[in-house]
Amino acid sequence: MSKRVVVTAAFIVALTAFGGSGRVAAQETTSAAKASTAAVEPAHAYRVDFSVNEVEDNKKINTRQYSLNLKSGDANEIKIGTRVPISGQGATLQYIDVGTNIWCRIKDRADETWLGNDVSLSVRSDISNFARPNQEGGVARDNEPPVLRQLKIDASTVAVLGKPMVIGSVDDPNSKRQFQLEVTVTKLR
Repeated sequence: MSKRVVVTAAFIVALTAFGGSGRVAAQETTSAAKASTAAVEPAHAYRVDFSVNEVEDNKKINTRQYSLNLKSGDANEIKIGTRVPISGQGATLQYIDVGTNIWCRIKDRADETWLGNDVSLSVRSDISNFARPNQEGGVARDNEPPVLRQLKIDASTVAVLGKPMVIGSVDDPNSKRQFQLEVTVTKLR
C-alpha cells in the first residue's frame, strides 16, 4: 500500500515540477493525431451526369446524356465522335473532331475546405455536328458544302450534391431552339 502512495506522490510531484506539461503534451498529441487523420482522408468518388437539353418553346424536345466517375481532385474526359479530314495547305490533310467532348474537374472539401458538403466543378464542353446550310424558301441548297455547327460551354461553379443544375445555356441563332448543359453530381463513397 505504501508503494502505491509513493508512486502516486512521485507522479504528482513530476506533474507539478514540469508545470503540467504531461497534460499539454497529451492534448498536443491528440490534436496532431486528428490533423494527421484528416490529412490522409481518402479521396471521395463522385458520378457526374451531364444532360445536353434541346429546348423549344420552353419544352425539352431532345436530351443526350453522358456520365463519368471522378475522384475528388481529378479530371476526366468523355470524347464521342469522328475525326474528319479536311483539306490543308498543299496535299496535307488536317483533322477536326466532330461530336461531343466533355472535360470535367471536381474538387471537394478535401481539396478546398470552404466547400463544406458542396463540390466545385470546372467543365469544358464542345459539341459539334455537320449541318446543311440554311434553307431559303424551304428548299435546301445542295450545291453548298455542309457547315460545322458548334456549341461550347466553359464553366466553373459550386454544385450541391444530388441536385440538377443548368451550368450553361445558349440560343441557337439558326432556329428558335435553346441548348442547355445540365449537370448532377452524386457522391459514390
